Amino acid sequence: MPLVTDVSMIHIYFVTGTDTGVGKTTVAVALLKAAARQGLTTAAIKPVAAGCEVTAQGLRNDDALQLQQACTFAVDYQDINPVALEPAIAPHFAAQAVGLELRAERLVDDCRAVLELAADFTVIEGAGGWRVPLNDQQSFADIAIGLDIPVILVVDIKLGCLNHALLSAEVIRGDGQRLAGWVANQAGAKDACHDLMVADLRTRLACPLLGDLSHIDSIDGEELALAINIDSLLASEG
Repeated sequence: MPLVTDVSMIHIYFVTGTDTGVGKTTVAVALLKAAARQGLTTAAIKPVAAGCEVTAQGLRNDDALQLQQACTFAVDYQDINPVALEPAIAPHFAAQAVGLELRAERLVDDCRAVLELAADFTVIEGAGGWRVPLNDQQSFADIAIGLDIPVILVVDIKLGCLNHALLSAEVIRGDGQRLAGWVANQAGAKDACHDLMVADLRTRLACPLLGDLSHIDSIDGEELALAINIDSLLASEG
């Protein structure tokens, strides 16, 4: 695979959520599958993952493994998930528990190792929401800011999501990052007001709705790729 140092003309997105457990990995996989369906090469990164399991190959995280499987490029696990933490708690707490300090600058460098593979379409999945801490001064937002890449927001459509989504969008833009689009997900039982809330957010978020995954039962299969429309992403610089 060719190496590049200028990644400004390829499509790279940071996937964040309104909270933890909102389906960021499902959306990241959907984005990768949609890109591959259009003939693009793909890669993914989950810079930090807590709640990893001990395996014969080392610590492994299920979300990172799903991303690895969805990539068209063969990317080593250690490159997809450079910081794997066993404690299933907030990442900065998990890092403290094993004597590790998370630094945005180091994680940005870790991401560049995959970005230099020059996949046409790369997603970087955060942890939890935009302001989840890395340390006392930095958050996961500093990874996206350090790379200066646009953001895709995953919204779990349920009671309370309007406030969570609008606040997240406000702070992402306030940090100087472009909100390239958002995805409506349904992590739990479908809310009776699902369609109403999606329509409301579609107006208020003022960025493209890339897909509504409320009817997707599994992250496997072609239906996941079909549920996401990345045309608006491909029409602009990543």
